[in-house]
Amino acid sequence: MTRTLFVVSEDGYWAEECIEPLTTLEDAGVETTVATPTGAPPVVDEASLDPEEIGAEAAEELRAIDEDHPKLNDPVPVAGEDADDYDAVVFPGGHGTCWDINQDADARRLLVDAVSGDDGTALVVCHAVGLLAFARTDDGKPLVAGRSVTGFPNAWEADLVDDHDRLPDGRKLPYWVEDEVKAVGGEWDAELDAETSVTVDGDLITARGPGSSAAAAETLLSALDE
Repeated sequence: MTRTLFVVSEDGYWAEECIEPLTTLEDAGVETTVATPTGAPPVVDEASLDPEEIGAEAAEELRAIDEDHPKLNDPVPVAGEDADDYDAVVFPGGHGTCWDINQDADARRLLVDAVSGDDGTALVVCHAVGLLAFARTDDGKPLVAGRSVTGFPNAWEADLVDDHDRLPDGRKLPYWVEDEVKAVGGEWDAELDAETSVTVDGDLITARGPGSSAAAAETLLSALDE
């Protein structure tokens, strides 16, 4: 059976970016495992469940899955996982990833092993694309150098933070994903004129944000079928 590992933030994951790929893969018969940095249940970003933004029905459905999904409520610690045990590793986004997933050495290891290995695939979504800025291959080079990627763009981030890079919840954004990925050689194009943005470069799939979650899930399914 095809197996996929989801590496999810405890500091705020974006509901659609995790749940859309998770349920899509499970509906297709893929076995899933959820991991978090400490093994505690991931925490959803409440902004991603705002009924005024996504509609009352979608908000209710996503919240129910967050609260009741057996894998989301019983994760394993990231440090105990090996990319070789999975056909794909998925990194959902959310601002929370900037504080935990993107800074986690074991998350970086899983990403590098999934992309550099012979059989693995990685899907990285939205703010989790920042993980690419800190992931290094065995020879010390940035994993993303020379790779085509998309992710959460500066143009969108500017609409969310104040003049001191503070988010609406009061936290200061530690870095902007686009800046960090481009600084280490990533070939960035968030395709701002397109409705969705999913980029495939070898075994690395990246997606721009929530609106690209469904397309990202289908792209990953196609890659797994191949």
